[in-house]
Amino acid sequence: MDFLDAFLNPEIIARYLPALIRAVWVTLWISVLVVISGLALGALLAGLRAYQKRWLSWPIVLFADLMRALPPLVLMLVLFFGLPSVGIILADWFVLYLILTLVLAAFVEEIFWATMTSLPRGQWEAGAATGLSFLQVLLHVIFPQALRMNIPPLVNRSLTISKMTAYGSVIGVKEIVSVAGSAQAFSGSATPLTMAALAYLIIFYPAMLLSRYIENRFHYEH
Repeated sequence: MDFLDAFLNPEIIARYLPALIRAVWVTLWISVLVVISGLALGALLAGLRAYQKRWLSWPIVLFADLMRALPPLVLMLVLFFGLPSVGIILADWFVLYLILTLVLAAFVEEIFWATMTSLPRGQWEAGAATGLSFLQVLLHVIFPQALRMNIPPLVNRSLTISKMTAYGSVIGVKEIVSVAGSAQAFSGSATPLTMAALAYLIIFYPAMLLSRYIENRFHYEH
């Protein structure tokens, strides 16, 4: 009974459930925006890098290396607490969205680029021989193959980055961890933290099952 009171107290659940549900929606819509934006930006950068223009490739490589090397939380703190000193104030949710999008884009760009460079050169040459432009070959020949081959790592990376929305609690975003932490501080009970863990389980376990289905459905036979 003491265990249930500590981790699943009905009164505390009823008191903080509405706030946690609102936090779940915040986590969900930020995660969806991050995944959509990150995948699109990463694919775009990989496509631009395929032109192999030095003045274009080097900034993309530098961006990808930096965003993969630096901890996302550090970048969030720099933007959220550092930019106001030079007169630039960004909303907490936008800082979270921006940094996670850039981090995901960096990984997506490298995933796509690695696959694109592994495809036989004949794929490009065959497309060009049929009269397609470089852009048409990229969009209609190379990218579809790269996407199919990259579904497992893209899905896994998207889920990993989505769970980093928990970092938003450090800069005041009212997501799951932030709301649960405040509730725990006020109630003195571990129940809000248990509720947070269950909320993440409800969100990401079905997403994990869906990702497994997608991986199996679109498995690429080499």
